[in-house]
Amino acid sequence: MKIGYARCSTDKQDLMVQKTALIDLGVSEENIHMDHGLTGTNRDRPGLQRALAASREGDTFIVSKLDRLARSVPDARSIADQLESKGVKLALGQSIYDPADPMGKMFFNILATFAEFEADLIRMRTREGMAIAKAKGKLRGKQPKLSPKQQNGLKRMHETGDHSISDLAEIFAVSRPTVYRTLNRVR
Repeated sequence: MKIGYARCSTDKQDLMVQKTALIDLGVSEENIHMDHGLTGTNRDRPGLQRALAASREGDTFIVSKLDRLARSVPDARSIADQLESKGVKLALGQSIYDPADPMGKMFFNILATFAEFEADLIRMRTREGMAIAKAKGKLRGKQPKLSPKQQNGLKRMHETGDHSISDLAEIFAVSRPTVYRTLNRVR
């Protein structure tokens, strides 16, 4: 049997291209397991766990590309080891890698290294872009929920001792942690 797995990192991405590719590779629709909005570095992926659990000896576990399965060598290796222990072959697109075969293991490890390298490059570019945006004043982080005037008013009300934290949260329509953060900020 062919078991398929598809994943996309954000809710804005679409899984149809991967799903179509898996169907074209011979995976029946009911054997395609998906994770939507989960990164490849996150090992807590329900769709992946279902796909691995559905895999039996003699099956082929199929992903359209390796980066949809894992973004690090240790993670890819762990998944390959799980498949190998079950007697399941791994297919990346049309190429089948037998994790028990030394040549298949070598090629898989090389591909996993490239997937991890690509993920590292993406993280590095993101950090560089954020640093540039911050230097230009375009990245300021999350803004406070209360205006400076509201923050000062909240502080004054708190200092009178007439209002509890819960009262202040209700008055300003914010959560208690926001009240605490605001008080720490204006002190």
